[in-house]
Amino acid sequence: MLVITRREGEEVVIGDPRNPIGIVRIATIKGDRVRVALEFPRDIPVHRREVADQIVVDGPEVAGKIGLAAAST
Repeated sequence: MLVITRREGEEVVIGDPRNPIGIVRIATIKGDRVRVALEFPRDIPVHRREVADQIVVDGPEVAGKIGLAAAST
């Protein structure tokens, strides 16, 4: 595992710098909350850990149901 320190607005490039797979940017830091902006092609799945774990258990069709459940609460 790579652990790095970034400040607000700084980025991490994933893959070849000339043609990156994606970019991770620290959008904002407020207290103990960090907003991370992820820029990846739409065909690359990106999930929060709890969603990814649920997909492993219940299959990929659960991803839309988790998003809908969270939106309705």
